[in-house]
Amino acid sequence: MILTTLRAYALLLSFEYVLFRRDFATLYRRVRRQPVRTREFDTNTSRRACTAIDRACVFYFKQVQCLQRSAATVCVLRHLGVPAELVIGAQSLPFRAHAWVEVQGMIVNDKVSATETYAVLDRC
Repeated sequence: MILTTLRAYALLLSFEYVLFRRDFATLYRRVRRQPVRTREFDTNTSRRACTAIDRACVFYFKQVQCLQRSAATVCVLRHLGVPAELVIGAQSLPFRAHAWVEVQGMIVNDKVSATETYAVLDRC
């Protein structure tokens, strides 16, 4: 669990830099190209990965935004063999955007109501 938490923290840092440069294309490309390792997984794998991300966020030097957190979560999950997807959605009035992670159609790092509140723009 410690190694997964350290990996999560490193991913948060790397995505922080990409978002600081406002380089969404690079973030998107890195997440899309992250391969899913061939391993057996179960629901506990997703739970452990999300716990590692939560711990990394506690020790992070500033508040982590949903896109950064979700991109890191997808990369950790895929490294653990879980076929996760980064989902980006938006709400028109008032305009708001949000990102979350789904595994086999189930939201793993956010409230289930995200799909009711936000229209899905893309999956990666």
